[in-house]
Amino acid sequence: MDTVNDDRTIIRRVLRPYADTRYAYGEIHNETVFDDENGRYLIMSQGRMGKKRVHGCLIHVEIIDGKIWIQRDGTEDGIAGELLAAGIPKERIVLGFWDPEARKLGEFAAA
Repeated sequence: MDTVNDDRTIIRRVLRPYADTRYAYGEIHNETVFDDENGRYLIMSQGRMGKKRVHGCLIHVEIIDGKIWIQRDGTEDGIAGELLAAGIPKERIVLGFWDPEARKLGEFAAA
């Protein structure tokens, strides 16, 4: 079993549907930015809401030292549960957007 390739495949499979998210307001679309070589996976949002420019990161996941780091999760329900359901054990999922001390108290990996 090739854990790194399995992780990449799972992350891409979990994130890809978020690229199809449609917004009720504005002309905003999401796009994937997948970098297998460096283990970085992003869903970026961009477009316009009226006269306002919208550009930002909806989801940012990285593979660091064999763990899946969720650096940014702007989804309603959170992607950690989806990664769990797809086969990534919670001991390998790090909520990187949490304070390091808070991570120690949570159900996922501290680091």
